[in-house]
Amino acid sequence: MPFHISLDGHTDLAARIYRQLRDGILDGRLRAGERLPPTRELARELDVSRNTVAVAYERLTAEGFLDSHVGRGTFVSPGFVARSKRAAPAGTGVRPVARWSSLPDPPGDDRPAFDFRVGTPDPALFPLRTWRRLVSQALRPSLLPPSGYADPAGLEALRVAIARHIGAARSVRAGVEDVLVTQGAQQALDLIGRVLIEPGTRVAVEDPGYPPAERLFTAHGARIAKVPVDAEGLDVTALVKGTRLIYTTPSHQFPLGTPMSLARRTALLAWAERNDAVIIEDDYDSEYRFSDRPLEPLQSLDHDGRVLYVGSFSKTLLPLLRLGFLVAPASLRPALRQAKQLMDWHGDLVTQSALASFIDEGLLARHVRKATREYSARRDRILAFVRDELRDVLEVVSSSAGLHLCAPVSPQATVTVDSAVTEAARAGVAVESLSTYGGTRGGLVIGYGLVGSDRIDEGLARLGECVSAARMS
Repeated sequence: MPFHISLDGHTDLAARIYRQLRDGILDGRLRAGERLPPTRELARELDVSRNTVAVAYERLTAEGFLDSHVGRGTFVSPGFVARSKRAAPAGTGVRPVARWSSLPDPPGDDRPAFDFRVGTPDPALFPLRTWRRLVSQALRPSLLPPSGYADPAGLEALRVAIARHIGAARSVRAGVEDVLVTQGAQQALDLIGRVLIEPGTRVAVEDPGYPPAERLFTAHGARIAKVPVDAEGLDVTALVKGTRLIYTTPSHQFPLGTPMSLARRTALLAWAERNDAVIIEDDYDSEYRFSDRPLEPLQSLDHDGRVLYVGSFSKTLLPLLRLGFLVAPASLRPALRQAKQLMDWHGDLVTQSALASFIDEGLLARHVRKATREYSARRDRILAFVRDELRDVLEVVSSSAGLHLCAPVSPQATVTVDSAVTEAARAGVAVESLSTYGGTRGGLVIGYGLVGSDRIDEGLARLGECVSAARMS
């Protein structure tokens, strides 16, 4: 690996080379076993004599930092462990704008033994071998755009495939020109925020609702108005006049899981038209449906061009693919394309090409059918456990889609849910409290995307013990 050495000036060059190589070893930039360039090569790069470099190497070797082997080269001593870490200056005098200081830190990547957290599918179900084949096919010269850059809206083949897929599977009205490929749903929301939110813009979000969306709109300077959710979805009568944007999850309300009724959908569209508002419809995981016929999406009921439809493949396939999409009315498409170009231009064309083939070959539909069967079995076991073992404590919200269940605390129960969640974490069980998503009612949000069928029963048993202990306390 190339290693930068600075030699400003002309005094004691060997000592300068020695100190910089030594510091690189001590702080881990040069790792144990890493090969250093030959003295002749480094001398040529630094424009110094070979003897100058040799003196530095010999001193490092004598002090145990380097091992030299005739015919093989010079290496950082094996087994050497860096004693310090190189860090950028603290920058204590530099501060972000105030709204960024109030946002929570991103979550870590811990791996609990029994993971009932929401929002992530099982990577073991992903057809990795098939995906590897499609990526390999996509790595061909014909994929490369002549200019080196591609359409900010994304690869045309993928936009065609997405438009056809969501038209058939979700009844969304969209052609290739309506679709903009994004790096997940969060980037789609960010693009919308860039083109529609100014400081002080009022944005309505569901309560309880999806915190990352609220945080993103806050980061754009929006004034957040939380709107309560009932059994029919977002309460349209609670919307405040002057609201510019309304963020909602009508197909599978997050986190409660209830679908928005048809009457509430038509009322929301009518309110948006009367008040010149825009609706963001986040259809994040409705691919997995276990019963009931899906209702028409807001986008297909919209005749005034006020709905922006956001979808993601993070829940359907894998989050690490970072693929989502946005279907927008014609009036917003130029601005959204410009924002996408300024943000990251066009994303990963190889991954986009592989996904286009994955959809066109019918592999996405096949994967969804297979995964739905598995998730349905896990969901049934969680439902049975809560209704049998925790019926005096929790009530399950009726839900027929998605990757999680919501179980609010029963009105007659006395239980401290947050303490149960904390105790469960100590027992190796990760589960989320409904209170973290807002609202006024406590409860649990139980995901089944990450906990395998072979571990789900033991995980539920441990969770039940923690809930029971919290009830007794």
